[in-house]
Amino acid sequence: MNGVNPDWQPDPMRLGGPMIPRMEWDFAPYNRWTFQHVREFVPSASIWRGRGPALPLPERPADIEDIEFEVKGRRSTIREFLDSSFTDGFLVLHRGMVISETYMNGLQPHGQHLAMSMSKSIAAIVCGILVHQGLIDTQSPVTLYLPELEFSAYRGATVQHVLDMCTGVTVTGPYTEPGTHAYMMQRAAGWKPLESTNDPQSMWQLILRLTEQQRPHGAMFDYRSTETNVLGFVMQRASGKPLAELISSELWSPMGAEEDAYITVDPAGFPIVSGGFNATLRDYGRFALLLVRNGALNGRQIVSSKWIEQTRSGNSDLVLGGIQSFSSSTSSAPTTLPAGGYHNQFWIEDPRGCAYTCRGAFGQFMYIDPQADFAAVKLSAWPEAVDEVRTAETLAAIHAIKAACE
Repeated sequence: MNGVNPDWQPDPMRLGGPMIPRMEWDFAPYNRWTFQHVREFVPSASIWRGRGPALPLPERPADIEDIEFEVKGRRSTIREFLDSSFTDGFLVLHRGMVISETYMNGLQPHGQHLAMSMSKSIAAIVCGILVHQGLIDTQSPVTLYLPELEFSAYRGATVQHVLDMCTGVTVTGPYTEPGTHAYMMQRAAGWKPLESTNDPQSMWQLILRLTEQQRPHGAMFDYRSTETNVLGFVMQRASGKPLAELISSELWSPMGAEEDAYITVDPAGFPIVSGGFNATLRDYGRFALLLVRNGALNGRQIVSSKWIEQTRSGNSDLVLGGIQSFSSSTSSAPTTLPAGGYHNQFWIEDPRGCAYTCRGAFGQFMYIDPQADFAAVKLSAWPEAVDEVRTAETLAAIHAIKAACE
């Protein structure tokens, strides 16, 4: 990618070259290109930025490249970290200003990048808006909004169980094993070609097949993308709006996004809120700033501050169960829960310090610390869907930058 296109990368000067395999478009090495061109592989719906002006992001450039940090006895600088971690984009905000903005691997300021499971957190913030509007009650059963699930394993689960990924619904894996729910989900989501007319043809059809319950609802945290998609159906039903339109009207336009976003859709047109969101680096930064500002941005309270406070207070009582990500047999979830647990589709670093994160497979990362008035966004295309060393390195690098800002 450093000045020479691989054989599989589209090149206007070399027509008829090898094509990116349809079954592997979201895996390395292809993700170095496809994560910036997702809608060229998967159907999508636009998320309009609205008619208003973009929220200004004032700049106060700071030299962060020589800041050092250490992970497991190995010292690195921020420059070395960015160069070695398959970075596509990196943005740092302090006191509401951009102090560092880096584009690599061909990403442009106007170019959208796949969020992977950071999409879950974006969807949950829109859910919080609907809760404040009185359209959703998190303590109500999912079946209040989706009575069609009365004969599924979601019977008796509350919306909060879904938000915290602690329903007792059985979702089989891994993603690499044909016939498992996780394997079928990629096809039901439209990310991979359908293989059989007997398989679920859409995300809704897949959810209707989840009829077995392996434990009581609320007993254990079990990271599954199906939970977020159930939440998406709840949000559509409660609001009466298509999800892409809902995200636009309630979040993307009010916060002053600079560019339209988009989200992948399944064969039935349902937006895949578990991992299909795409936006520019700066607009991800605006979303992070919204959270730093406790839900207030662009001259209005967009998200209830109560929802933000409840989210970042965490849920350390959750017990860690299985973990599954949207697009791989491995997961973007850690093997141990952070101190604050997982709550409202966010990873809570430490409820005492108020820092929390959004994470996505292959190195998507958003760090929010309202107390320090600090946020960072990292967009990547790791070779691995999940890598604990790379995750630890990303956190350590962001912590070092935050400490240098204090």
